[in-house]
Amino acid sequence: MAEYFLCLTAGGGVPLFYRSKEDSKQLSFPIIGSLNGVHMFANTHDVDLQSASTDNTHLVWKVFHNSLTLILVREKEGSHGTVFLKQHMELLFQAMVLLYGLEDLMNIKNNERFKREIKVCFNLLDNLLYRSPHYNVSYMADITLTVDTIHVPENAILQNYLESFVQTADSPYGCLLVLGKVAVATTKWWDLTANELVLLSMLVNTLPRCSSRDIPVFLPHGSPKVPHRLLTFQLVQGVEVCVICGPSPSLAELEREVERFWRNSYDCLAAVSRAIPRNFPSTINLDQNILGFALLNTETHRCLCTVQPSTQENTTQGNIPSTAKRKALLRSFYQYTWESFLNQTNQSEQDNQGADATVQTPTNHSALDIYLCSTSHKCYALTINHYSLFILYSTNIPTYALKSVSRQTFDILTKEKSIIL
Repeated sequence: MAEYFLCLTAGGGVPLFYRSKEDSKQLSFPIIGSLNGVHMFANTHDVDLQSASTDNTHLVWKVFHNSLTLILVREKEGSHGTVFLKQHMELLFQAMVLLYGLEDLMNIKNNERFKREIKVCFNLLDNLLYRSPHYNVSYMADITLTVDTIHVPENAILQNYLESFVQTADSPYGCLLVLGKVAVATTKWWDLTANELVLLSMLVNTLPRCSSRDIPVFLPHGSPKVPHRLLTFQLVQGVEVCVICGPSPSLAELEREVERFWRNSYDCLAAVSRAIPRNFPSTINLDQNILGFALLNTETHRCLCTVQPSTQENTTQGNIPSTAKRKALLRSFYQYTWESFLNQTNQSEQDNQGADATVQTPTNHSALDIYLCSTSHKCYALTINHYSLFILYSTNIPTYALKSVSRQTFDILTKEKSIIL
């Protein structure tokens, strides 16, 4: 069964909209009614139906503010359960809050009008749901709930430019995005919740390219009912400065300040642009067997992620997965380890999952090191304090070396002064 995201009224089950892949078969009204009906039937019998599974499909239901019922139907991915789908459902609703506002979502007075106006959210929802090939910047944010970052030594200089610029906008909220990845941001920007950080970065990168924008946004946690203005300005190709502010200054007023504040930063902006897709300094040398990694800081909600860590990679070897395949493998490995060993609240699902993997866990039921070996790749994960590192290796690395190389990689990345997570 294909993937679908349905939105209905919570009271009467009236379909408001649904999203699906372009090549998916259209859902008929009886099927939509049945998916909603089984949930309503459970509620009438004091049963909170949250999820269900068939042989090849997961289904998740959730009612938000007694106004909307959201249903997510997704094909099973390997041994993954519904934990991430439930988390994803929350992120999808907050994406709707971001662009439409909580007040209007809670009080729908005219269904037809709502159907027209909610279309403003469709582009962001589609990228969250289906990871469009045109949106290839972030492939971990929706499951890790950490914002992608990029790190170069020039970031320290760019931080000063940003701080000066946001003062002109009379706002404490500002960041510099490089193809959807945060290079630098103000303290207040980092104080936003994990979901807000992820959604704002995704939103900017899904919008059509232009020199400047002025978009009303609601912060799902900080200000879900009162809109703010998200102003963006393109500095060079792929690099945008973003500011969240109130009614003033106007877009035209701030546009006139962009040249004055950023004209001397071209060399630094060019340097940070060249770091894509590696995303960290070229002076850092990692083991040549590393095909990709994701380093997460669960306290600051930041992530350094790449599937092209080496500048001298031997692509002639037939057993090296493609870039797209590496993204899928790293994502799948994170989901598997988190659901099975790092999320102890999901113990029942863990017992029902099987995987062709060898796992090393301590006796206190809190996994610190996890490794997986297959015919096409090897993976290793480790957690130290508030850091988690997930590494994808080629099969050329000996299994006995996985731990030592992973620990060495962790030390290199966390001790590098230009990498601030």
